[in-house]
Amino acid sequence: MPTSQPAGTKQDELADELAREQAFLDEARAQLGRMRELAESLDASKASDAVSGEVLGWVLARRIASLQDDPRATLFFGRIDVDPADGPSEQLHIGRRHVSDEAGDPVVVDWRAPVSTAFYRASKLDPMDVVLRRRFGVDRGRLTAIEDEHLQGPEQSDRTTGSLLASEIERPRTGPMRDIVSTIQPEQDEIVRSDVAVSVCVQGAPGTGKTAVGLHRAAWLLYSFRERLDRSGVLVVGPNRAFLDHIGAVLPSLGEVRVRHATIETLLEHHGRVRADEPADLATLKGDARLAAVLRRAVWSTLRRPSEALVVPRGARKWRVPAYEVAEIVDELAARGVRYSAARDLLPQRLAHHVLLEMERAGDAPDDRVQDAVARSAAVKKYVGTVWPALDPQGVLHRLWSDPEVLRVAAGDDLTAEERGRLLWDRPARTKGAARWSRADLALLDELDDLLRRVPSLGHIVLDEAQDLSPMQLQAVGRRCSTGSVTVLGDIAQGTTPWATASWEEAMRHLGKPEHDLVVLDRGFRVPAAVIEYAARLLPVMAPGLGAPVSVRENPGRLEIRPADAGALEAEVVRAVEKAAAGPGSVGVIAPDAGLNRVSAALDAAGIAHGRLDRDHGDDEDHQVEVVPASVAKGLEFDRTVVVEPAAIAAAEPDERTGLRRLYVVLTRAVSELTIVHAEPLPAALGTA
Repeated sequence: MPTSQPAGTKQDELADELAREQAFLDEARAQLGRMRELAESLDASKASDAVSGEVLGWVLARRIASLQDDPRATLFFGRIDVDPADGPSEQLHIGRRHVSDEAGDPVVVDWRAPVSTAFYRASKLDPMDVVLRRRFGVDRGRLTAIEDEHLQGPEQSDRTTGSLLASEIERPRTGPMRDIVSTIQPEQDEIVRSDVAVSVCVQGAPGTGKTAVGLHRAAWLLYSFRERLDRSGVLVVGPNRAFLDHIGAVLPSLGEVRVRHATIETLLEHHGRVRADEPADLATLKGDARLAAVLRRAVWSTLRRPSEALVVPRGARKWRVPAYEVAEIVDELAARGVRYSAARDLLPQRLAHHVLLEMERAGDAPDDRVQDAVARSAAVKKYVGTVWPALDPQGVLHRLWSDPEVLRVAAGDDLTAEERGRLLWDRPARTKGAARWSRADLALLDELDDLLRRVPSLGHIVLDEAQDLSPMQLQAVGRRCSTGSVTVLGDIAQGTTPWATASWEEAMRHLGKPEHDLVVLDRGFRVPAAVIEYAARLLPVMAPGLGAPVSVRENPGRLEIRPADAGALEAEVVRAVEKAAAGPGSVGVIAPDAGLNRVSAALDAAGIAHGRLDRDHGDDEDHQVEVVPASVAKGLEFDRTVVVEPAAIAAAEPDERTGLRRLYVVLTRAVSELTIVHAEPLPAALGTA
């Protein structure tokens, strides 16, 4: 019989082991400082030329910035002890970045390195040569706890989530979203490490970490395919500015600062400012995929059949290209499948070539300089303008929405007469410069821009909340990764626009990625069971057939429903916020957009300091309490949320399905506690409390 050790002995052993790990951390910090000093000692001015010096200086500056130490965090969060059958055993400390010693041997292994995969995926069924997996508790940069999981031998653990892992997931937060690098789960890690050539679509229920997975995938791709993606670029597209502010710290915390962020509006704003709102049914029509064919006809129908010969005066003679030959040239260029303006740019040279053939038949011996001169001549330029007019996106769309006959011809059989009537402006702008474009128009202008001149492609795009984009908006994103790949993140149940996609197959087709990996994440690590089960009551009404997410948190969280008299709603909100703010962590007060000012004024009157996350921006401060309009809540998370008047949140949308989906989003923003304050009856789909 083995003898048990006194509790004091175990505690002493744990303290000794913790001290050894802290010493190792101190050594790792010293090695990181040495690496930074070495980088700072390099002199970019000694490069062979000025251009090389500038490039080297930029590379060194980025290298030095990446080697900065944050004393509030730890360089590593885990360790694996590996004992492969065909090699020596070793201990690997896993962290956010690589740290090496003077000999170049690893002290800390980057979480993105292939060898780190075992830290996230090893299990007792497939230990991947891992004998022990260790996680560390951290407080202000110091190691405070150790939790070991033995994957081989008699001490195998059946736990799926240890206490340190659970406490890290549930740790109170204020300010921007933080990385999940220390808590990535096996199914999440598989998505993160998908090959750069693979487009991935993630259907993720609330709290499954899909946004964080997408951001960590961007960081992993930049690590694994750095040279390729440094050239072609990586872009993150989110639903609104507040969301981008919320996630903005994640990639820098992982050492990646070269990723652009945009909303669909800012991605397309170079086409013009949004100056008009329009009814949801009209925006839905403009976002319909059929509009792509309409716009294509609108562009290519501007070509005119030549009725007269091209006449080019040169010296004392005039050279002619018959109209039928010009028609053949135009038809051949139009059939090549290149963009409208690119083909138009070829036309002067093609016409000039035919003029040179006439010169040669007459006995002349012109060279390439003569052909270039003819192509640039006023006669050729004027003629090209008559048969192949120069176009710009604003001019085409202005004409389309202003002229019933132009729209009828472009629409073909794709639009009904009633639909064409809705698309036409009641009072057309006099010029394209005076046009008042809507958000839906910007996607159409982008489509026209691509029809005229190809939009450049990036290497990879992370598209979050993709279910809310219209087909035309999806195509706008898709053309920006036409030669690259995409990570699509979303939840069909959280589609809060009338044009929200009905299926991921449809959305990926509009993105130009019909071949893709579809992954479903339904294990909720962020939203507690009490909250997700209550919100899931809406699913049968708003998203029939979609499975309910499952919370794997041991802490069930807390749900409280607080009815209020109509005249005392704001007072009850104040009491709920005071209670929520009494503990550490963030508090989100989510209210109907129309009632946001009243809620904010009530908190001001009660002396409760708070920020506001409106659609386009918040302030630069981190507040414990943030007041959030329901339309902006998507993608955000708070330790505790106070949701004001659910029925009004749902009623603000154009139809019941969209309204309940908006409410579903709002109800699932809480990490620990959800409090509902209402004077109006709750939506029937929620049932009774």
